Amino acid sequence: MIKKNNSILLFGPRQVGKTTLVSNALSSISNKAEYYLQNPMIRRELEVNPSKIIDQVSAYEKAPYVFIDEAQKVPEIFDAAQFLIDDRKARFIFTGSSARKLRRAGTNLLPGRVVRYFLDPLSWGELGLIKQSNVRGLEVDNINPPASFTFKDSLVFGSLPAIASLKQPERGLFLKSYADIYLEEEIRAEAISRKIGAFGKFLELAAAESGTAPNLTKLSQEALVSQPAIKEFYRILEDTLIVERVEPYVKSARKRILSSPRYYFFDLGVRNALARLPLSPDLINAQKGVLFEHAVMLEIIRRTRLLHKDYRVHFWRTQHGLEVDCVIDMGDEIVPIEIKASRSVSLSDIRGLRTFLEDYKKNAKRGYVITMGERKEKLAENIIALPWNEI
Repeated sequence: MIKKNNSILLFGPRQVGKTTLVSNALSSISNKAEYYLQNPMIRRELEVNPSKIIDQVSAYEKAPYVFIDEAQKVPEIFDAAQFLIDDRKARFIFTGSSARKLRRAGTNLLPGRVVRYFLDPLSWGELGLIKQSNVRGLEVDNINPPASFTFKDSLVFGSLPAIASLKQPERGLFLKSYADIYLEEEIRAEAISRKIGAFGKFLELAAAESGTAPNLTKLSQEALVSQPAIKEFYRILEDTLIVERVEPYVKSARKRILSSPRYYFFDLGVRNALARLPLSPDLINAQKGVLFEHAVMLEIIRRTRLLHKDYRVHFWRTQHGLEVDCVIDMGDEIVPIEIKASRSVSLSDIRGLRTFLEDYKKNAKRGYVITMGERKEKLAENIIALPWNEI
């Protein structure tokens, strides 16, 4: 994008490497201006006078690349950027870790002027964990050789870039610090500091239930706030990119479908730390099914973004308890995927997947079961079991 002289808006949660990535990409470019809005002095200067950036950038002889880090801290800066982009006086790279303040301020996100990207924690291909890709439409390759950081490590500690290069106990300390900083900085910035205690309790409960449709009544009672407040807390988690909301697949079928969304925390290590779970291999023994499903769902969501696919990721569950963990709507095809944290499965274990394929046979031609096994296996004419590293 830099070689093409494009302006870019890069979103992503805290600590996924946005600043490092952009700084490295711009390292060989001398004609640039950088504004790190975490710096209180720089932030206050632009809050008082956002147009000051116009005067400063206009002083360059040639149109520079302007890097605005954590742009959501001064939403008004986007109007000044539009003036400079339209006048061909600059190209911009913005990073941001929260959409909440931008939306609340009605921020001009420069439609048609910037290319938008999203940066996730490290994917399996970045960690060198993929054996081969067998799900059409989700194929990726390893871009690094296998690291010393294993799949089991990722189930406990997640895959934020810093985590992969740390050892214990530094990994646990990093994740606990992440949780504390998120509460202190992000939530206080969202002007709910008077509810910080209730939000902290909610955050622990929501992390423990990550991957499920939340019981709002139970959360309300345990966090000692109203159900509307719980819904608002979930919106904050979405806006600050801490959770992924997965909607149910509700297109017409014979059975009534339940319609509450599920929420997955964006990184397993962050989820485990926020839920105050023990950050050790013992956690896998205690929560293998939950962790494995979470890891596979996050990888699928990340791949749809990585591949720039306009796919929709859903789950499916009927009032009678039949369910499919993941349903990928690819537009021309629907791909249901069941996730089982076992080495092998039988047809009796996947009744929901078989029912889904029958109910939606016009668009769902094949389904998959993702396992912790080592070999792929044909379970039925239209169902293949795949090891996790062969998705």
